[in-house]
Amino acid sequence: MNSYRKELWYATSGRRELINITPDVESCLAESGILEGLCLVNAMHITSSVFINDDETGLHADYEDWLETLAPEKPYSRYRHNNTGEDNGDAHLKRTIMGREIVVAVSEGRLDFGPWEQIFYGEFDGRRRKRVLVKIIGE
Repeated sequence: MNSYRKELWYATSGRRELINITPDVESCLAESGILEGLCLVNAMHITSSVFINDDETGLHADYEDWLETLAPEKPYSRYRHNNTGEDNGDAHLKRTIMGREIVVAVSEGRLDFGPWEQIFYGEFDGRRRKRVLVKIIGE
């Protein structure tokens, strides 16, 4: 069995942003040379997420509205976590809701997606560089 590991780095200009990272993960897969196996992609920060869904702007706006309803950014005093001097209690909850990682089957050298599936990096406390790990195992 072969193994491949790469860190992808992303920096957002705003506090929250969704980035389609599918092309970056596909480049990792091509670089790995693995034709059959599994691809793990995970956010390496506790206020960001990796998930799979459709790349459709209406859905992205719905995510923003839904997440803000479930864990609104303000008032900052709402979150005990923010008593530590931070203002990102909401971002930790949003990450928990959206998930830490995804696993995609690799078949014939391609990510084995269903229709419309794409991989996204979700940033909930941005404006600085953060890592995403890509780990591919297989033959």
